[in-house]
Amino acid sequence: MVGQRVQDDLLPIRMLNEYAYCPRLFHLMHVEGRWADNAYTVEGRAVHSRADKLDHVLPDAVTDARSATNEPDASDGAEHTNAAGDEPPTITRSVVLGSGTLGLTGKLDLVSTADDQAVPVETKRGKVPNNEQRCYEPERVQLMAQGLLLREHGYRCDHGVLYFAGSRTRVDVPFTAELEKRTRELTAEAARAAESDVLPPPLDDSPKCFGCSLAGICLPDETRALAEPTDETDAPDVRRLFPIRDDAVPLYVQEQGARVGKSGHSIVVRRRTEQLARVPLKDVSQLVLCGGISISAQAVNWLCQKDVPIVHMTTGHWFCGLTTGITLRNAFVRAAQFKAADDPDKRLAAARAIVAAKGANQRTLLRRNASPSPAEALSDMAELLRKVTDAESPEQLLGLEGSLAARYYANFSRMLSPRDIETDWDFTKRNRRPPTDPVNAMLSFGYAMLAKECTVALLAEGLDPWWGLYHRPRHGRPALALDLMEEFRPLIVDSAVITAANTGAVAAKNFKRSKAGCILTDTGRKAFIRTYEARLDQLVTHPIFEYRCCWRSVIRLQARLLARWLTGDIASYTGMITR
Repeated sequence: MVGQRVQDDLLPIRMLNEYAYCPRLFHLMHVEGRWADNAYTVEGRAVHSRADKLDHVLPDAVTDARSATNEPDASDGAEHTNAAGDEPPTITRSVVLGSGTLGLTGKLDLVSTADDQAVPVETKRGKVPNNEQRCYEPERVQLMAQGLLLREHGYRCDHGVLYFAGSRTRVDVPFTAELEKRTRELTAEAARAAESDVLPPPLDDSPKCFGCSLAGICLPDETRALAEPTDETDAPDVRRLFPIRDDAVPLYVQEQGARVGKSGHSIVVRRRTEQLARVPLKDVSQLVLCGGISISAQAVNWLCQKDVPIVHMTTGHWFCGLTTGITLRNAFVRAAQFKAADDPDKRLAAARAIVAAKGANQRTLLRRNASPSPAEALSDMAELLRKVTDAESPEQLLGLEGSLAARYYANFSRMLSPRDIETDWDFTKRNRRPPTDPVNAMLSFGYAMLAKECTVALLAEGLDPWWGLYHRPRHGRPALALDLMEEFRPLIVDSAVITAANTGAVAAKNFKRSKAGCILTDTGRKAFIRTYEARLDQLVTHPIFEYRCCWRSVIRLQARLLARWLTGDIASYTGMITR
């Protein structure tokens, strides 16, 4: 019935448009439920805002049901779309239609009707394309599908109109037999694709990828480069189709007794009657609550709706929980994850990649920064790394990882030259729970921060952070997040600790020491967070894809590649190894 709820298994016309544009995009959006904004999608929503305000009911065919509130408006291309006699057509906006026979449903921007004739008008944000037909196939198919729905509801419909808001131009699209046949074929193909859990291959060096909002999730060039290994001379060029860095960053709230609330489109932090901070939501990627911080129910509800995770940490900044919305509703990737966790070969392959990347990055950090250079330790680490490739069990890899770490931390102090000469930087080995010296205190704090960063990245890909491949699942331990963070420990946290010590960003006065251990003061934690966040924001050239992006983006990229390897989209998982 027109304007009423239709069956859930009907294919949305908008998704038919996406399938005609790119089957891989269709799968990511319709099957996996992925979505990301870019400038084009935001502009498109603004263009459609008028049509989306209110759902109207389409009048019955042959019935003159024009109302005073539905007069034509030249601003959206509706004028003269369908003239019958001297009477102007009836204009109906935001019309919901569905058909079990066609297997389609959709919301039509605007329908112009006169007697038994109807013309759908679809609004597009851009300018008229410079090609022979003045539009592209996905738009023509989308409009033809709307015409088929109108025919199912008793109207004659022989053409439609595309209104391009960017150039304020109407383009008539005739509903030919060829276009109808093509539309029905694509509808059948899309319906079959909607039932498949196999992600279609990416487009090959297509210009369509540049305007796609999901290009950074799809990773078309990266997938092709990893799925089709070639000689370096024949390796495909990899385009970076996502921003170098995001404008949104984590918001840390550390003032004990503070309360977080919502005001308009901003997050507001108050303590008693004093406003401590007011930050627009668009600038916040995570809300990190450290210790005794309260948050209003309205703010929690709002952040869940906007997919902004709320990270809960103890007063000492141990990562202890996460509040999110429903997140990615994709059971296929978790099924692949759990299957891989029960596959000894998959687990071993993941463990080799993790240990190899972590060990190589530890050795590189020592080679670059240690003075004097620990030649013997570097030589030993190189030999241990060669053994990683041939390791036959996760247990053997644990031994190799421990040997690499022992040589690394034994020489860690050679990378430290603190400006604060009064500080006792007596670092000789890694210790924790509690850490007993300033370096270990910063390392423990940094690793907790990195664990929450990796947990958020894995949840965004639909993976279960608690079910690991190398680290075995255990109560209270985010095992897969620990797997992912291993390769980033030296690259991000250890590097931030060295920077904090050597630049004086964190000094002796920023620690509390006792027989029970050593912890950062509130001021010290804030100072280290600034250094840690600055490191995440630094740009790096990816060693495989050879484009530049920030470390935070690299973490998300690795989480996506891990998910793609688990689901079989790429042949192997390769850890991030700095040059």
